[in-house]
Amino acid sequence: MRTVDAELAGVPARIRVPARVSLPPIVLWHGFGPPAGEGALEAVLPLDDVPAVKVYLGLPMFGKRAPEDPGVLARRQQEDLATGVFEPVVMGAARELPDVVRALQRHGCLEEGQGIGLFGFSAGGAAALYALAERQVPVQAAVVLNASTGLSASVAAYERAAGKPFAWTQAARSLARRSDAVARAADIARGTPPPALLIVHGADDAMVDGSGAQALRDALAPHYAEAAGARLQLETVDDLPHAIRTPGDIARVRTLASDWFLRFMRRSGHALETPGEK
Repeated sequence: MRTVDAELAGVPARIRVPARVSLPPIVLWHGFGPPAGEGALEAVLPLDDVPAVKVYLGLPMFGKRAPEDPGVLARRQQEDLATGVFEPVVMGAARELPDVVRALQRHGCLEEGQGIGLFGFSAGGAAALYALAERQVPVQAAVVLNASTGLSASVAAYERAAGKPFAWTQAARSLARRSDAVARAADIARGTPPPALLIVHGADDAMVDGSGAQALRDALAPHYAEAAGARLQLETVDDLPHAIRTPGDIARVRTLASDWFLRFMRRSGHALETPGEK
């Protein structure tokens, strides 16, 4: 096992390379809270039993790309969560994914047209769902953990935390429609077969309402009929909170994610080079 700090198309990445690689790369996004960075997510989800390169991407405005003033994100959130934070960070991460995938192809990690694995936690889960809906990158299998299902869900979480209503604007409503994973279920599920999607939600998540995960599963279900039914699953985990910190919680999430990727990702057989070692 070796790890590499790199940049892929300008996006900071922590890359974990197992001794044996037989599956396409898995791209993983952290959230706004713990784990809130590439290294922190790698520590929680090394996924070493999955023989794939793991690519932990930094979200825009986090980590190496964080503003010098640590209070900027909080002020942006208070001023306009939609255009100040959600659009540039969450939707921005999804927009960066095609260039990241092309960089992986240039480095020999991925064949052109081959689907990747995708994981997202919390806001990173919203980015993963938006990337699935936009369909700019083929995805074989995806796992989202305690994910916001779009701007509307993130606004609801913000209102609960802040104790005050969000001031909706026309621009914010447009972003909410574009990022609504429930409304875009047909886009997410398009393909033969549709991407294998595991929705994991903690029963004790006090940040993101579990009704969104259930609504997403219900909206997707008609598109995963018959033989594709096994490729969609909602796993509500008892006693699991929003942030994953304890050894027991980490172990449960690792098992769910590893089992899903091992089950649904197709083998590659393509030679591997490690991107941008530095």
